[in-house]
Amino acid sequence: MRLPGHGHRRRTDDVVIGPLDLSSHVDEALAVQAVAFGLGADEVAVRRQIVLRHMTYPGARALGATAGGRLVGFVYGMPNDRTHWWSTVVEPYLRAQGHDDWLDDSFVITELHVHPGHQNRGIGRRLITAITDGAAEPRSILSAIDVDSPARGLYHSLGYQDLARQVLFPSAPKPYAVMGAPLPLRRP
Repeated sequence: MRLPGHGHRRRTDDVVIGPLDLSSHVDEALAVQAVAFGLGADEVAVRRQIVLRHMTYPGARALGATAGGRLVGFVYGMPNDRTHWWSTVVEPYLRAQGHDDWLDDSFVITELHVHPGHQNRGIGRRLITAITDGAAEPRSILSAIDVDSPARGLYHSLGYQDLARQVLFPSAPKPYAVMGAPLPLRRP
């Protein structure tokens, strides 16, 4: 006999999603990103400075996913600002597709990473929906490497559509896609 609420637990039940003081936990977060994204020490050092700068921007916030007291995933973002570097790079690509209005009144997902040992358990979905649920903006934008991948599959399942493809960032070896979705995100 199985009582309600007893029996098999989903693996994500052990993962807690909550606010993350990213400035204080930047090294833990970047360790997750380095493994998930294949970053070397030099790239991590550059990204550390970027993350710390981003967290000073108005409205910037982060969430973390912890399991057993360890950070296994994180997301951070902020209201988009056309003067920020990312916006200045993607704006011509969006304008060429008639979508540069997406740079206004949008919450940008700056980074979302889950440790490979914890992927495919719904953690990324939980992180991105939780952070966008708290956004005041009516829509969200992000960029992802422009290949068919589990990450892009997740974004599409949440309602993100391609706004521009083959976007080239300085020093990035692969092109990106810029994607946008109305908020709240679609639930499965």
